[in-house]
Amino acid sequence: MMEYMFFDAALRDEFVARAHELGIACTLRNDNMGLIAGVPEDLPAEIEEALEACYELLQDEEANRVDKSEGGLKKHLAGFRLELPDGQSTLVALPPEMANRLLSCFSLEEIQVLFAKVARQALNPEDMPLCKTQLEK
Repeated sequence: MMEYMFFDAALRDEFVARAHELGIACTLRNDNMGLIAGVPEDLPAEIEEALEACYELLQDEEANRVDKSEGGLKKHLAGFRLELPDGQSTLVALPPEMANRLLSCFSLEEIQVLFAKVARQALNPEDMPLCKTQLEK
């Protein structure tokens, strides 16, 4: 499941409405980090691209709302959900500029795979030369 995080219920609802227009059902949940809309991972590329474009627009709108609220730019953060090897999940908070740089090169799914790999290696380090390391496929 690919998850999209929001901090404003109205913006999440706009995303859900767009997903429904594209024929995609969303699962909704709230967690301690924000409001989550989940969609299946096996979407056709054109639908995934449409959802990503919608999400980017809504994130821009959310950033504009934060800018206008009390505290303004001091509140800017971005985050990616990280699944830990033991099944727990957490949010990795990043400056928006770094998150945008990641998203300009990688899909959300690729970033989550990358973070999961880093978490596995950090929690279970292999002390061997890189040339002897076998990569997972």
